[in-house]
Order: sequence, then C-alpha cells, then structure tokens
Amino acid sequence: MTAHAGTTLSSQELLDLTQHEIQALLTEFNLADAHTHQRQSAAQHKIVARLPELWYEAEEGLQATYEQRFIEAFFRLHRQPTALAKNKTLLSYAASISTMVVAMYLKQQRMAVTLVEPCFDNLHDVLSNMGVPLYPVEESALHDPDRIYAELKRRVRTDALFLVDPNNPTGFSLMHSGRKGFEEVVRFCKDHNKLLIIDFCFASFTLYDPELARFDVYELLEESGVRYLAIEDTGKTWPVQDAKAAMLTASDDIKEEVYNLHTSVLLNVSPFVLNMLTQYVENSEADDLASIRDVLDINRVAVKEALQGTILEYQEPIAKTSVAWARIQHPDLTATELQRELREVGVYILPGRFFYWSQPGRGEPFVRMALAREPEMFAGAMKRLREVLDRHER
Repeated sequence: MTAHAGTTLSSQELLDLTQHEIQALLTEFNLADAHTHQRQSAAQHKIVARLPELWYEAEEGLQATYEQRFIEAFFRLHRQPTALAKNKTLLSYAASISTMVVAMYLKQQRMAVTLVEPCFDNLHDVLSNMGVPLYPVEESALHDPDRIYAELKRRVRTDALFLVDPNNPTGFSLMHSGRKGFEEVVRFCKDHNKLLIIDFCFASFTLYDPELARFDVYELLEESGVRYLAIEDTGKTWPVQDAKAAMLTASDDIKEEVYNLHTSVLLNVSPFVLNMLTQYVENSEADDLASIRDVLDINRVAVKEALQGTILEYQEPIAKTSVAWARIQHPDLTATELQRELREVGVYILPGRFFYWSQPGRGEPFVRMALAREPEMFAGAMKRLREVLDRHER
C-alpha cells in the first residue's frame, strides 16, 4: 500500500514536501499543498455546468485550436504580449514536467545550476534526480536592486541561474522594484553568459497588486538577448481539481534543443482540459481575478488574526500569493515539533526545513500554510492552530 492509498507515516520518515502533502490529504484541515481547494465562484459554477458541452466541443475540434486559444487567453490575462507574439510556448500537464524538461536540457549541456534558497524543494529534487549539480544563492541577494548585479557576480559561479518569482514560500518578487530588479538579473546573466531560468508559477498573484504592476517580462528577455527558460502554470490559481496545464518558453538560441527534449516526454495536453481552463482564464480576465483574490484575502486576514500575540509571526510578503510564511519566535520550538503538535489536532502545515534544501536546519524557525481553501474550513483550522499556539508563551 502506498501513502496515496492511506498509509500514515511519521514526520521522520518523510523525505520531501510532496510526501508531507500526501500525508496532509488524510487530515481534517489540510493547509499543506498550495493547490487550489476552495469552492467554485458563481461564475465558475456556470463553467462546471457546461463541462459536457466543452467535452464534446473538444472532441470535434483540432488540438491546435485549443492549444492556441488557451495560450492566447493565458498570456492576455498575464499581460505578456511578447510571449504571445513569439508563439513558441510548449505545453505540458504539470509544472514538474516542464521542470523535468529543463533538467534534461541542463544535463544534456552539462550545466551546473545556482538555485534560489529558500524555495519549494521539488525544484531541487527534480534537478538533483536528473544529475544536475546544484548550488544555493540566498534570496536576500536579490532584495536590493542596486546590489543585485554585484551580489550575483560574487555568488554565482555556475552555468545557469534558477529563480522563482514570486518565490514560494516567501512571496518575494523582483517586481517590488518595478523593472529594475529584473533588468539587473538579466544584465548579469547576459554579461556573464548565464542561462536564466525563471519559475513564474505564482505570477498571477502579482497581476492586480498596485505595488507590483507586472510588465512585459518576455519583452525584456527577448530584447536583451539573454538565454532563458521560463515556466508558467495554472495549478496554483484556479480551483479545477488539478486539471491543469504548464508552459515552457525558451529563447530562440536554445528552443530547438528544448523542443526535441519536450517531444521525448509527451505529445500533448488534453484538448478538453485546455478548453475548460480557457474558460477559467477568461472568467478571471472578466472579473480581474476577484474570485481568486477574494478567498485569499479573507484567509490572509484570518491567519494574521490567529497569529496575533502568539509565538508565530506572520511574514509580510511582497507578493500576496496563495501561501503564508511565518516565523517561530520561541527559543526551544522548531518547525518540526510545531508541525507534529498541529498534526495531532488535525491541522497539517509544512515545516520550513525542506524549503532550505541545502541547509535544512536554517528552515526550522519557519512554517508555511496554504491559503487557497474554503474560508469556513480555513477558519476552523485557524481556531485549532490558535489553541496549540496558546500552549506556548512568547
């Protein structure tokens, strides 16, 4: 029997965050994975009611039609006209698959990679399991746009630089400085012949934040001439029970090699799934992503209120994504221990140690909680969380 089938494992036996997320599926209050588990909005209910129609429509149409419609809708929502105009994005059914293709390319080219830390450990694991040498760069190296170039020049000695923007779990984004942060990263990579890899899977959460107005990043990448690979995803945004799609875009100088690797992995994404996802993307374009943002805003307020005056301090993010990152303000309590206490009362959160993939001990003061949940359920989880936190004095 596998963990998926209901086996309960102790925290000591779990080797990565995904294994924790599998265990969390067995708990009453699953705040582990960042996938979307909230209910449908009124408009989204109408999409669900049309699923038979969308199914038969996809049966009759061309695969290329649904691919193009989806890509056009996605990049239109994300305000990336250059990516749309270039028309070279490759589709897969999960960001992990796109990351695997990236890893295959890195392995083929015998490249070593500098990967941001902290980040979701799946990125490290996929690259490591493909035999790609990995070295960390602290996220703090990116915090001051005036220092980014010098910090990267001092710290990055590999062939490629892999960033996540907005970052998971911290919510840090280069967008906080407008274009300058991204421009400095691109300038460094171009000057020093580095392949720039960016995971944009949480980028939708920057779209309607007035402090993080997302510009046409692909225009910057293309005009700079930098070698790049960019990963996008729908899985963290829309509540579609993991019927998702991911995208991989490569600079022109490497796109043929990447395409050949991509076709060795898969043929296509389901036209029905693409047809359905297009409806969700277009709905979000019509309502300015309100059906997504409103749930997260409610739960973000709930988590802040639950943590107020406790040993767990909410870390204010630059980008308000679908996760909350919190620091334990207690000299003797670790994330591993706090997670164990919460698990005993049916609340499952993620310990920070796995996000610090090169030095797990640095993550023990942190925990991550997913916000894309039905608010009533989330409120119940926060009540249990507060009861556990109140056992510990500041």
